[in-house]
Amino acid sequence: MAVTKKTYQAYFTILKEELVPALGCTEPIAIAYASAKAREILGDFPEQIIIECSGNIIKNARSVVVPNTGNLTGIEASAITGAVAGDSSKGLEVIENVNEEQIKQVASLLEAKLCKVKLIENDANLHIIVKMINGDQSSLVELIHTHTNISRLEKNGEVLLEKSFNKEDFNSALADRSVLNIADILEFAQTVDLTDLKDMLEQQINYNLTIAEEGLKNQYGVNVGQMILDCYGDDVKSKMKAYAAAGSDARMCGCSLPVMTTSGSGNQGMTASLPTIVYAKDKGLTEDEMYRALILASLVTIHQKTFIGRLSAYCGAVSAACGSGAALTYMKGGTLEQIENTITNTLANIAGIVCDGAKASCAAKIASSLDAAIMGHYLAMRGVAFDEKCGMVQSTIEQTIEAYGRLGREGMKQTDIEVLNIMLEK
Repeated sequence: MAVTKKTYQAYFTILKEELVPALGCTEPIAIAYASAKAREILGDFPEQIIIECSGNIIKNARSVVVPNTGNLTGIEASAITGAVAGDSSKGLEVIENVNEEQIKQVASLLEAKLCKVKLIENDANLHIIVKMINGDQSSLVELIHTHTNISRLEKNGEVLLEKSFNKEDFNSALADRSVLNIADILEFAQTVDLTDLKDMLEQQINYNLTIAEEGLKNQYGVNVGQMILDCYGDDVKSKMKAYAAAGSDARMCGCSLPVMTTSGSGNQGMTASLPTIVYAKDKGLTEDEMYRALILASLVTIHQKTFIGRLSAYCGAVSAACGSGAALTYMKGGTLEQIENTITNTLANIAGIVCDGAKASCAAKIASSLDAAIMGHYLAMRGVAFDEKCGMVQSTIEQTIEAYGRLGREGMKQTDIEVLNIMLEK
């Protein structure tokens, strides 16, 4: 049954909203973006920067390398780089152009302890407030729920912009997601006019393949992607895992190449897209077939994240691997039921992998999640799936996705707190 015109337009809007380019890990880049905006409002360079962040922002920005900084890490480095060299008009590519002199300036300001970092304790997992002070002048930028969603701007205490968002509803800054379901996602992927999505999909392919190839060629982190090809062989299954892992190797360890994100995450964007691209190219699928598989993978990922939230203690590679598994089943001629079973089999296996921040080991979690998704695919193609007698699996795919989303959103809240506490105790 064809999707309605309203649903069709909603899916189109969701893809445009979620598949966006970013340079570097999105949490430190969101800090850099807010900092660049605050400096632009202030008009002068600040004498002091105060950064208030939710726990999940601290967790994800603490250990990852900030691109174009000479391998600096952390919240303070992100904020200072945004203030020194950021251009907020570039969105999540805000620190695309940083010269050598600016890198030295950032390092010097870090030594001078220009920044103070504070924890925001509220119900929003993605929340950033950047305050800048220069003499009697001040500015403030507040982001909530998504990485570039500005909810408040101030200069010298005067409110320039204010948008109200429910702090407990992480989807309140996004287009309506209630229309998402696996059956309609598949129908949309099969029937959508690709004309208006082609440029975005080509950008996804080019950006994500380029950074994966960089990760396979050069030294980043522990080079999980290279290890897979060296030790597991170079068949298509190994390549699917290796390319996604290599992209993460590079991105988590300071590579300055951009990626196309999904659900606010470059790692999820690469996990959802690169296995699909690798398989399609290896098997000689047409461009249209690859595009449609990419649409399916992205929307399946987004659908799950709608229940979990952008940031949580639940590793997003699991959701994105489900998207890749679904796309693999689709590319191999699987039915709707087999696509649904691929997702169920993957969730029943690895749901609940803990997110302990953005860092080099994300590449290994991506590879492990994709291995489970490939297993889930093969089980589904053999006509078998875990049923409602198995743990949290429900009687329908939509109930199953919602149940595992509840695990990530509600069940792992205390896990999130303990993960951050353990990290901060080091």
